[in-house]
Amino acid sequence: MAENIIINSTHLPSIRVGKLQAKYSADGTRVLRYYIDFWHDQLNAHKVLTAPELYLLQGKVDALISAWDQKADALATKNQVLSGKEAAETATIDAQNKLDLLPYILEHTLKIDDRIDWDSLKNKGIYKKAKFTTPRPRNDIPDRPREIIPTISVWAHLFGQAKKKRVTAENQNKLNLENWNSAVQNNELTFQAAFNLWEKEKKAFESTQAQLEHNFQTQQAIQNAKIDALAAGVNNGEIDSVIEHASLVLERSDYGDFFDKSFQIEYQPENKILMLEYTLPSPDEMPTVKQVRFIASTGEMKETHISEKEKKANFDLVCYQICLRTIHELFEADEMKNIQEILFNGITNYIDRTTGQETTSCIMSVLVDREKFMAIDLSRIEPKACFKSLKGVSAASLSSLAAIPPVIELNKEDRRFIEGRATIDHMEHATNLAAMDWSDFEHLVRELFEKEFASRGGEVKVTQSSSDGGVDAVAFDPDPITGGKIIIQAKRYTRTVGVSAVRDLYGTMQHEGASRGVLITTADYGPDAYKFSTGKPITLFTGSNLLHLLEKHGYSCNR
Repeated sequence: MAENIIINSTHLPSIRVGKLQAKYSADGTRVLRYYIDFWHDQLNAHKVLTAPELYLLQGKVDALISAWDQKADALATKNQVLSGKEAAETATIDAQNKLDLLPYILEHTLKIDDRIDWDSLKNKGIYKKAKFTTPRPRNDIPDRPREIIPTISVWAHLFGQAKKKRVTAENQNKLNLENWNSAVQNNELTFQAAFNLWEKEKKAFESTQAQLEHNFQTQQAIQNAKIDALAAGVNNGEIDSVIEHASLVLERSDYGDFFDKSFQIEYQPENKILMLEYTLPSPDEMPTVKQVRFIASTGEMKETHISEKEKKANFDLVCYQICLRTIHELFEADEMKNIQEILFNGITNYIDRTTGQETTSCIMSVLVDREKFMAIDLSRIEPKACFKSLKGVSAASLSSLAAIPPVIELNKEDRRFIEGRATIDHMEHATNLAAMDWSDFEHLVRELFEKEFASRGGEVKVTQSSSDGGVDAVAFDPDPITGGKIIIQAKRYTRTVGVSAVRDLYGTMQHEGASRGVLITTADYGPDAYKFSTGKPITLFTGSNLLHLLEKHGYSCNR
């Protein structure tokens, strides 16, 4: 409000008002006219309003503000539409990029060396010592007092005052010197005490840093020795090492955020066959959006999807490419020729539209010989035709999700279980769960859940292979009501775990005939993961839950 003028606007923060001014008559007794300035920052507008009476001026102000409000509303709507259109265009580009990448899944791996560089896996970091920042105490010695030299005038000599003045000056100099010596001694005592304390703190700090550096180097040496041992095991064709090497290769295979990789591996050294059960993307997870439009009238985004025919074609194309790409990666990385043949069983988890139930089916299977496969020029083939030429088994269309009998079925009996080892008692407070060696983390979870089940006689066993360096274990709980066979899987991730991991666990539970499943992550889960697990015998363990369970049993670490 400018004095008696009232401004009512829905865009008041954008409006600036000048000072109300008046033009008076020559004798200064009456107002001839009122003036007032208005600015609208949003519209970049300026207006001077005048009127002979305030009520008339108020009417002009109301009309101006109303007109400006309408223009500002229209501008806001226009900006909203433009913003919505920009967002729609960005979403369309993103959607189109996802669709455009689907035909290049196989081509991507041909540009990459899939061999494992063992040296690059080693921790070559140098421990960065913290600096002792407490400043060294200072011994601030006060300035020595100046000697007082008395001024003796002729009159002082005449009247016998010279001697008295000299004695007074000498006494004062002596007192000043004594006070200064006392202050110097006190400062020295204070400084020495502060210095001794500082030196003690410095030595303690340096001792702690030396211990931390030693711990770092010891842990580094242990981790690097494990890599050397793994490399040696691969060179010697040891079963566990070959399996872990294959896991490393497949985990390094970058599909972006297209899907979460999950697989199980077996190895038969006698005939050098690597058998792989690989979880393919679910048809429901395939990208289908091709365009996004902004509807100005409702302010909503409307998606346009590709046709059903295109969806099915894309699903088939993706699955055949993943199969061939995975086989290529494993053969190329196998420098020691431990693998002569690879069995690829592709499974997928989906919702059976006839029953509404979660279903897991093997939809493709192929057994490939190294020499025959490596002779193929993958840059020039048609994926499905190549798969069929390798005697691959699948339905005419993978998108039909028709289950097929695999060429060879992986043996998932209890022979998978390996001997457990103690890990949990060697943890330190600074141990980072997400950065632990996969094998140590595997056994840590086994020990932790063994302690949890110990009170009722439960048992937890760790399997010899896992899909992502995380645990894949089975617990046997003897409780007649709540017990049974419990599948335990873990994702040693720093990123959010998606719904596909929960679907994989549920499929494994059904396949194994388990009564319950436990999924453990060092991170957290997305909303779709929680939604899918609702109503199912699945427990989702977050990194925080895992730390809490460790603390319950007397252990402390971080993530």
